[in-house]
Order: sequence, then C-alpha cells, then structure tokens
Amino acid sequence: MVPVTGEQLAAVRGWFLPERPGPLVAQHVILTGHGWCLADRWPDPRALVVESAGNYLLAGDPGALDPGELRGQVTGFVDAAEPFVPLLRAAFGEVHEWPRVILTQERLPARSPALPHGKVVRRLVTADAGALAGLGGETGWISGTWGGPAGLAASGMGCGAFVDGRLAAVACPFFAGWRYEDIGVATEPAHRRLGLSTACAAAVCHDIRRRGRTPTWTTSPDNLASLRVAAKLGFTLARRDRLHLVGRPVPAPPST
Repeated sequence: MVPVTGEQLAAVRGWFLPERPGPLVAQHVILTGHGWCLADRWPDPRALVVESAGNYLLAGDPGALDPGELRGQVTGFVDAAEPFVPLLRAAFGEVHEWPRVILTQERLPARSPALPHGKVVRRLVTADAGALAGLGGETGWISGTWGGPAGLAASGMGCGAFVDGRLAAVACPFFAGWRYEDIGVATEPAHRRLGLSTACAAAVCHDIRRRGRTPTWTTSPDNLASLRVAAKLGFTLARRDRLHLVGRPVPAPPST
C-alpha cells in the first residue's frame, strides 16, 4: 500500500459524498490534517484505508486490499461496508461488531440547558493544553482526533467545564465534515450527572450551527447516559449502524 497525502485525499473527496451523519473519518482528515491515508495504488486508487486516532474507514473495492497488509495497519474501530467483512475476517480472524445509533439535531431545543451553579463552561484555548493532558484514562480519548491535547486546545473547537479550576468535562466535534460534525463528549468520573457534559455539548452545538453545519451524535444503544444527554439537546434518531472492532474488545458503556 502507498501513502496518500492530504491533498491527494481531497482530490478524491467524491468517494465520501453524499455525506451522511455518523463517523466522518475521511472528511476529518481532509479538513483538519489529523490522520493518515493509504491506497492500494496511486494514481487511480481502487481502495483506501483512512485513519484518525484509531478510527478507520475502508472504502472502494475490498478485492484490491491484501489481508496481510491490512493486518499490519489497522487496530481499532473500523467503518466498513458489508463487502469488506470477509476481508476483515481473513486479516484478523476475530472481528467484533459494535452497534451504533446515530442521531441528528435538526433544530435547537426550545430551552437551553441550565448552566450548573458555580461551574464555569467556556471555549478551550491554547493555554488549556495542560488541563486536557491531565484528564484521566476514561476521558483522555476526547482529544485524539485533534492530534492530542495541544491540537484540540489550539483548534478553538472544544468547550470545557471547570470545577474548582480543574477541567471536569469536554465536548468537541470528534469528526468534522462538510455538512455534519459528529460530537464527542467526555466527563471525568467524579463529576458525572452534574449536567456538565450537557452544558459543554450545547455550546458546541451552537458553534457547529454557526458554521452552517448540522450537529450529529453517535453512541451505542446501551450507553444510556449518552442517550440522555442527546435527548436533552434535541437529538433524534437518524439511523442505526455498526462499527467493526479488530484487535480490541467492544467498549463497555461508562458508569452513570
């Protein structure tokens, strides 16, 4: 397989249109530069593997990809159409399926969520890189698709809730597309069920709408905490889908 630059990937953006709500790995790599892409050949690729922070998209003709090469490149969450499943099984043997529900916020809720008393919710800035780096193991993933804490802090795309001066919750577009932006939310375990993630996500939704895009929300059907937050913000079901997991187990939903 051969590396594909961001400019080359942008030249085949038609592969990813029409855009639909949900994981937007290729679009995110094109728009932000955070991630990488491989093709079976260049020019005139027949298949692409695109990655950002352990999230993968397989696109094109699965017959153009070699299982052995794929095994050395992919570990994590794979968005792939059904024809790619035999290829994944040939490459990895064990492939887990992770059901997903994908929601969209077609309009803002009639009432904005109340800001938790005594808490500060604001846009993250470059100086917040250290606070993002200090998040625990259950929440640190939130900056992955922005290249890490410094990248998310510098992007101006994240909102954080601070409790006693410490970062307790973060929301940001985890994947940015041309029409949709898919929101990621993470809250430190000690500060859950305080409304912090709802307040952060609400602020991000407003930002997404100001950019002329539609906020989307992707989660698993058993993640009741995530679904509750989405409902408060006016998200409704757009479709059901699944990801494939290779090299790792299906994540358990966070405690509520």
